[in-house]
Amino acid sequence: MLEKQIEKYLVDEVRKMGGIAYKWVSPGNDGVPDRIVIVPGFVIFVELKTETGRLTEVQKRQIDRLIRLGQTVKVLHGMEETKIFVGGLKRYLQELEGEDKLMALAKEFYEHEI
Repeated sequence: MLEKQIEKYLVDEVRKMGGIAYKWVSPGNDGVPDRIVIVPGFVIFVELKTETGRLTEVQKRQIDRLIRLGQTVKVLHGMEETKIFVGGLKRYLQELEGEDKLMALAKEFYEHEI
């Protein structure tokens, strides 16, 4: 499978979740990850590769720089790893939504008690 097909899948799935998957092009900074994935409460830099794709030395340095700055970076090889990543994002958002619902219920309860 081509990298652009994997990238399209990632972008489409993130959009379905209400997130954004910006294409990252940074003139003068070769090797930055392909996408910046933004979902509520979380930003992840994502480098996509085919199943046999390898990081270049420049990509390794850029990823290391982001990690040292405290950022989350994922390197995904192939469609299967990308699907697993998307599934994890979906679970994270479902948990977040569940916490929001609990907070709303608790707020409603305490407003009625006062």
